[in-house]
Amino acid sequence: MRAHAIERAEVAAAAAAREAITLRPARAADVAGVVSLIAGYAAEKIMLPRTPESVLLALDDFVVAVDAHGTVLGCGALKEYSPSLAEVSSLAVAREAHGRGLGRTIVARLEQLARSREIGELFALTLTPEFFGAVGYAVVDKARYPEKIRRDCLGCARRAGCREICVAKRMTMGREERLAA
Repeated sequence: MRAHAIERAEVAAAAAAREAITLRPARAADVAGVVSLIAGYAAEKIMLPRTPESVLLALDDFVVAVDAHGTVLGCGALKEYSPSLAEVSSLAVAREAHGRGLGRTIVARLEQLARSREIGELFALTLTPEFFGAVGYAVVDKARYPEKIRRDCLGCARRAGCREICVAKRMTMGREERLAA
């Protein structure tokens, strides 16, 4: 009986922790948290770093997941390349918040932002194409996005050994479609 009570308490605590997370547009006060979160993954060569200035300049494109204390537990941005094309970028979730569905929720919110801006296609470069596949993205050839290659890839120190996979999703008429490779 005691084990069941402990298990129920753990489940209740986990539910309370999930409920205490708020997803919202990023604010200037979130910049340090976003940069710090991304820096942790950049140190592991999982993501490219972001400067506070670059996050601040793109603040209207960022979504954050914060706990009740305002700590940034997740973030993501919509990086526009044209009126019809944008990248899901800077997607990160703090390790202690993994398994709560924050990544999926952030991507969904970025897709809502894309629809509100009438962006027809989203793509991402990722080391976790399985995650994006689970939310409706298909693996595509990176060459499909010469805008990305010109703007970001040519100047990237990792371009010769890039392991990122390109995934994409078409946003049409209020529904999404997988892109053919």
